[in-house]
Amino acid sequence: MVEVVASLVCWIRTDAPGAKMTDDDIVELAIDGTLDLHTFRPREVPSLVEDYVRECRARGILELRIVHGKGTGTLRRTVHAVLGRLEGVREYGLAGGSGGGWGATLVTLEPLEDGEGKLDDPDASNARRG
Repeated sequence: MVEVVASLVCWIRTDAPGAKMTDDDIVELAIDGTLDLHTFRPREVPSLVEDYVRECRARGILELRIVHGKGTGTLRRTVHAVLGRLEGVREYGLAGGSGGGWGATLVTLEPLEDGEGKLDDPDASNARRG
């Protein structure tokens, strides 16, 4: 679940229905085009990447860098699978040597069409999210 506040996204971890939420369950992310996945649980990555990409696109941030680390490649494959099915993703691929190499993925998004949900006022996204 995501709640947008100005230029931050508050991503709320939810493990089980009815579970009590603690301060550790709320993670604030800057909406600046770089998403570092190192602090997230692998099961959280698909929904987090989807929410982050949608929010960046709504704000007109069309060049993203998603840091998944090198490791065994499992997280990279998960990120690429999510990006491959998301509407508005023009292209994605591993970053070059100066951008993190195979530990990061660069993403290019398509701009939103007029009236498609672009945010002129970042606080307007709160109304959109309910």
